[in-house]
Amino acid sequence: MPTPSPATLPVRRLTLRDLSACADLSEDRGWPREEHKWGFLLTAGKGYGIDDPDGGLVAACVVTEYGPPDRPELGAIGMVLVADRHARQGVGRRLMRHVVSAMAPTPLTLHATPNGRPLYEELGFKVTARAEMVRGHFTPGGTQSGIATRAATAKDLPAILRLDEEVFGLDRTHIVTRLPAFADRLRVAVENGGIIGYAAAWPSMDTHVVGPLIARDTETAKALVASLAARTDRPLRTDIDVRHEGLLAWMKERGLTSVAFNAVMTYGIPELPGDWNRRFAPVTVAAG
Repeated sequence: MPTPSPATLPVRRLTLRDLSACADLSEDRGWPREEHKWGFLLTAGKGYGIDDPDGGLVAACVVTEYGPPDRPELGAIGMVLVADRHARQGVGRRLMRHVVSAMAPTPLTLHATPNGRPLYEELGFKVTARAEMVRGHFTPGGTQSGIATRAATAKDLPAILRLDEEVFGLDRTHIVTRLPAFADRLRVAVENGGIIGYAAAWPSMDTHVVGPLIARDTETAKALVASLAARTDRPLRTDIDVRHEGLLAWMKERGLTSVAFNAVMTYGIPELPGDWNRRFAPVTVAAG
């Protein structure tokens, strides 16, 4: 009996039982295994995958929904991976078409690499913004802003949730409430007793990824990044909206260097909701 083409194999929902297979797929493509992140995304979002008849996964991705649970207003697609042995056989297109159809009529967003962008454009996604990934050991110094930061506490959660929804434009309770367990550090910027920003740093191989980064202004974002950097010996990595030129320039002065650029793309909406002026970095490019 002939082996079916990978592009015709069925797509199914993934669960935490598929965690190792997802990590194997990451490793197959030269990515870090990142079981920590896969577990976070499979718990907070919906995983989709195509099984390999010979074992493991041919392809996988995760969709994180935002807004009311019964009628999401945005879906963020991430971790789109196709096994190297099945690359360029239409598998990624098959998976993405399934996800777009399954999510209809919910608008979608994703961060696209230069290699992935042509497929997403073929499916109808449009570039609406760009993000620059920077990485490196943070060197303290420079003028201090005087903005106070501290570790977040359980009592801060309602205020963090209110600020996050105001800035992101949609309810992200199921993401934000998981941050204390997912991240190694969660800090807030405060002024006159109120929270004017918050940021997390979570582990990814030998780095700490800064995200989300929500702040009233650039100086507040700087204060949060500096406070996170002061509490780790690892290099920092983050993806900053390129419109935040001041923050990017400051981070490069402090020792981080440019690694890559990704296109922020949307499907079904002309641009992302919320206030980009206060949204500096996503939780992860895989979840927005």
